[in-house]
Amino acid sequence: MKAIGFTRSLPITNNASLNDYEIDIPSCSSNELLVKIKAISVNPVDYKVRQKSAQNEELNEPKIIGWDAAGVVEHIGSNVENFSVGDEVYYAGNIKKPGCYAEYQCIDSAIVTKKPAKLNWMQSAALPLTALTAWECIFDRMNIAENDGIDEKILIIGGAGGVGSIAIQILKKLTQFEVIATASREDTVEWCEKMGADRIVNHHKLLEELKSEKDSISYILNFADTAGHWETMTKLIAPQGHIACIVNTTENVNLNALKEKSVSFHWELMFTRPMFNTRDKYKQHKILARIAELADTGKIISTKNKEFHGLSAEVFREVHKLQESGKSIG
Repeated sequence: MKAIGFTRSLPITNNASLNDYEIDIPSCSSNELLVKIKAISVNPVDYKVRQKSAQNEELNEPKIIGWDAAGVVEHIGSNVENFSVGDEVYYAGNIKKPGCYAEYQCIDSAIVTKKPAKLNWMQSAALPLTALTAWECIFDRMNIAENDGIDEKILIIGGAGGVGSIAIQILKKLTQFEVIATASREDTVEWCEKMGADRIVNHHKLLEELKSEKDSISYILNFADTAGHWETMTKLIAPQGHIACIVNTTENVNLNALKEKSVSFHWELMFTRPMFNTRDKYKQHKILARIAELADTGKIISTKNKEFHGLSAEVFREVHKLQESGKSIG
């Protein structure tokens, strides 16, 4: 089968940063599905893995990345239930296993579900990783319940990104919070409005624009720069509030700043459940099924914003360039 990968971590401007390969169709375990991939979505994790996986030495075999896909079930493992050959599915996958930049992929059936019937392949592929991340942040890490949030505010830093886009929609449809999202350009402001945010503020002027909200924002979801917004978050968060972040920080942050207000801090990585084979791993199947239901009933829309066509290294280098630019929306 055809696949896109790399053996060295190189700048995306280098044509050898991503390459075309012919590799064997993978053999799946008894708990896996073999999926013929129809569409994928590229996320920041893709280029971060590409940049770091082979910095010191060349890999012996190509590393195939990618963790957002939609496709058709071609084969079912002997222990798999509730799936049939021909099912149209979508999923995010496991960062420790070969990714979806390929024609076929083996995927643990516990983290797969049927794709939204009313969305096409690309619209569906745009949702799994970001929707799982947002859902787990809101309902699993922060322990928010559906219909919570009456007379409360939640701030989303990075509202126009993939995770922010779906988080806005989930919160507006399933909770009562006033949703405040950050954006700094005209196109990102318009996007956040389209997603349904109640208010939009400039993340470069957060303290200035939210000075009247100091100590009053119950929850903060930071999908952008953890260290860069740390001091601002500690000032805005309400006593006994919650802060969740998804972006690693190489800088030290003052965790003590949360103590006086008894603020809870949460890390979120949607790969945790599949990576560690947790007992509740199957919950990702259920979350994606719920997202599909919300999409099919028109309560949420796909966050797909830009399309690229073709399974080739040239195309994927262009997508990675866009992601690395920091200008991607949705």
